[in-house]
Amino acid sequence: MKQLRRPARRALLVVHVAVSVAWLGLSLGLLTLGIAAYTTHDPSLTQAAYRAMGVFADWLLAPVALVTFGSGLVLSLGTPWGLARHHWVWIKFWITLATATATIFALRPEITHASAAGVPDSSLVAAPVVSTSAYLFMTAISVLKPWGLTGRGRRLRDSAGRRRAGVPATPRKAVDATGPRREA
Repeated sequence: MKQLRRPARRALLVVHVAVSVAWLGLSLGLLTLGIAAYTTHDPSLTQAAYRAMGVFADWLLAPVALVTFGSGLVLSLGTPWGLARHHWVWIKFWITLATATATIFALRPEITHASAAGVPDSSLVAAPVVSTSAYLFMTAISVLKPWGLTGRGRRLRDSAGRRRAGVPATPRKAVDATGPRREA
């Protein structure tokens, strides 16, 4: 993919950070509501907490998850970081894909079910704990950028270095080089 120009890259980075922070905030809000619903002895509070979780799930979670995934994907493809050049970007991609998928296809239906049943559900405490942990982990690796280049990233770096030095990207055997001798 063609590299993004600086204004587009910066605007997209602002969008990505904003929706990522929103996703973390939603997860913390869901965790708070899930704990309140699970620990209370008041059935009306349990019902109200699950209904509030339903509003977040129905109106905000899917769009925020999809915009986070999409903006991160475009940023990775449109910047020198690349999608599969650095371990931290590659790991963030897969964790974001997994959490977005789980949010849309597992968490939302579970919230809908719990809201209708009005019975405390421990999975609606566990899921936000897992997602919050995942988002905090992704935030940490975005800042720290650990683990270096992937194998693909090393090959691309080496190939770019050879091109800058005027060396062909793939080493070629010299025409007049002698090969192994065959003895009869």
